[in-house]
Amino acid sequence: MDEELYQAFITESEESITQLNNSLLSLESNPDDTEAIDDIFRQAHTLKGNFGAMGFDNAATVAHAVEDLLDEIRHERLDVTAERMDLVFDGMDLIVDILHDIEENGESTIDPSDTVEEIRAAVEDGGDAGNSNPAASDEADRESVDLGSLAADCVDADALDATTLTHAHVELDAGQMKGVDAGIFLSSIPEDLDVVGANPPRDAIEDGEYGDGFDLFVAERDAAVVESELDGLWKVSAVETTDVSDALAAGDATATASDAPAADSDADAERDASAPDETEPSADADADAAGDTGADAATDEQAGDDGSEGDADGAESTDGDGEDDADEGDGAEQKKEARSISAVKSVRVDVDQLDELHELVEQLVTSRIKLRNAIDVGQTTALDTLDELDKISSNLQNTVMDMRLIPLKKVFDKFPRLVRDLAREQDKRVSFKVEGADIELDRTILDEISDPLMHVLRNAVDHGIEAPDVREANGKSRTGTIRLSARRQHDTVIVTVEDDGSGIDADAVREKAIDKGVATREELDQMPDSEVYDYIFHPGFSTNDEITDVSGRGVGMDVVKTTVESLDGSVSVESDPGEGSTFNIRLPVSVAIIKVLFVQVEDREFGVPIKYIDEISRRDRVQTVNGAEVIVHEETIFPLIRLREALEIDSPEPDDGMVVRIRPDDRQVALHCDGVTKQEEVVVTPLQGPLSGVGGLSGTAVIGDGNVIPILDVSTLQLPADGEQAMREFDPSQLPDTAEEAAD
Repeated sequence: MDEELYQAFITESEESITQLNNSLLSLESNPDDTEAIDDIFRQAHTLKGNFGAMGFDNAATVAHAVEDLLDEIRHERLDVTAERMDLVFDGMDLIVDILHDIEENGESTIDPSDTVEEIRAAVEDGGDAGNSNPAASDEADRESVDLGSLAADCVDADALDATTLTHAHVELDAGQMKGVDAGIFLSSIPEDLDVVGANPPRDAIEDGEYGDGFDLFVAERDAAVVESELDGLWKVSAVETTDVSDALAAGDATATASDAPAADSDADAERDASAPDETEPSADADADAAGDTGADAATDEQAGDDGSEGDADGAESTDGDGEDDADEGDGAEQKKEARSISAVKSVRVDVDQLDELHELVEQLVTSRIKLRNAIDVGQTTALDTLDELDKISSNLQNTVMDMRLIPLKKVFDKFPRLVRDLAREQDKRVSFKVEGADIELDRTILDEISDPLMHVLRNAVDHGIEAPDVREANGKSRTGTIRLSARRQHDTVIVTVEDDGSGIDADAVREKAIDKGVATREELDQMPDSEVYDYIFHPGFSTNDEITDVSGRGVGMDVVKTTVESLDGSVSVESDPGEGSTFNIRLPVSVAIIKVLFVQVEDREFGVPIKYIDEISRRDRVQTVNGAEVIVHEETIFPLIRLREALEIDSPEPDDGMVVRIRPDDRQVALHCDGVTKQEEVVVTPLQGPLSGVGGLSGTAVIGDGNVIPILDVSTLQLPADGEQAMREFDPSQLPDTAEEAAD
């Protein structure tokens, strides 16, 4: 098998399964969403066709069974229930298992028969309850269609220069790949047969979106000739033809009526009076066949508005954009065009090639820095050349960094299903909403952040959201809400998981911390609740006494903190007892090439990432509040960390120096150093092995002169005890009269 084709199949299948899962969640939360069921049916059919085309029959069989069950729901022969959706999700999970088996071994030996039988049983049992003979019912529906009206809907009689029109109902003995069989049939129709209309439309037929058969309209050929020409083509099992030439005359008459003078209005009015009897059955038939009438569209929009609270994937305003139903057709065309334009502009890049290109850029940046330091300032020609190299390498760097940026949607799309399944297991009702999925992160960070977010969401469902009866007793809605959102702030991305559950019991955390020996009761009693909450990230820490499949072992939140900090990020938690909790995860957009400020301590240099710095000032800004050295800014204190002490550099403290104030969103502190030298872009290498846990350091970088400088981690630099105490007890009224002037 062609390796490129194989990898494309794996990637596209994973994306299709994720999209299908989220569409199924939308349907489950809003069963009246006909647009969702149509989209689901198309995705399931495409998935089945892709597996069949690649020769993986076990997955194709499961997808076929799922498609049949969805088809019963689509035609309203079965209702959407939690039990039936469980079967559909079981089928999707099995397809995922088969896909992983294919990815690892090149083939799959998983037997899908048990799952397929369960799904088939649900189709047969449910179908019998609603319709004892579905095939007969379909045939009866077809016979009730007014062919003249159907022809008027499918054929543009005004633009057609013909006197004869034949309707042909074609049935195919199609296999699992209905779209492929239909496409071969359509392409084999003789050129002398002028097909001027189809129901459903030709594109839908080629996508396999038809029942046992479909309708074609052929101009200038009588019924016998059309039947003879079509019979015997690819997969044709039956052809039934009917002369509907009267539809052409009706179309001409309608056109004449619209242009006729007022004197002829009596005759036209009589003709128009019979029109409703002809057109109304046509509209119903077309709605059954294509599912695309204006009435359905209006129903979709109302359903989207009414069911927004339970929308599993958080797309609350998908249809609520205020557009009129009359403009829906034009909007659909614009969306289709936009999708095609987007598809042309975006390409898939091989990950190995991207990593190699990124490594070359890192080397180029380092070489550029070395070259600049080696050149004598007086050599203007060389400097001009270097400026050109600067421009080229910077553009290349920006391009590569942009190529590595991937929308959070790639990760976020996996979570609606996770939340749904956890809520079902615990008999809880959860509305899950997603915002900011288009925010982009570096691929490396995106790969690592999936597990931490999973643990936070599991924690929100298990610890946060209460049981429906408990919520109701507390005056809340029986359905809890979990919101996953992301926003960009400077060079960082803040991912937030917020729930409206019971919140965190600070006293329970204190007791557990004492039991674990993490801190003493005296220390914990002095801590505000906001600091106590951070203990939930301690290894082995859990407030659940009972170990379940979801929680109780105390490993999840530890993984969150460890992973996020390894990515040069930070995590914090806020909680309001009885109202809910909020987890904020701050992540850098990229971790490879960053701009740093060089600070000097004695004769050594350290790098502080520019993205964390809010202000640089002289030492005379330092004040004393509650016995601690601080910087005051806008009635907020920033306790001082003397780098000489924090980094254990044994040398006398100079009388002067500089202060670097950190952004309060990252950490409310200020760093004292001997001096500030320069800013530079560097390639950061994370600390490895025994050095990986050193507090206050996040990595190293090689600078232009070949020296290695440490990069400071502002989140783990040790803050003096008096500084922590000052922050807890700070009252803005305690500031000296000159504090505001000093802040300026």
